[in-house]
Amino acid sequence: MFVIVVYDVNQKRVAKALKTCRRYLDWVQNSVFEGEITRARLAALKEDLKKVLELKEDSVLIYRLRTTTYFKKETLGKERNEITNIL
Repeated sequence: MFVIVVYDVNQKRVAKALKTCRRYLDWVQNSVFEGEITRARLAALKEDLKKVLELKEDSVLIYRLRTTTYFKKETLGKERNEITNIL
């Protein structure tokens, strides 16, 4: 499945949340990640985030898309994390 993860966390925990999400997904913008992920890896990501976050203060949104067939991403301005193909 394809997911988009967005978080809003206290400044003290931003670096840990960033590091955790980068292990599973592509970092596309400040506090925004996306990518293909299995159900098992998504469950692991959520468990790892729960260890880092203060759930009474912080917020994480996870958008799941079963398919990217009807999904279109449009970027205005500079792409933060350009994906390049290297042969």
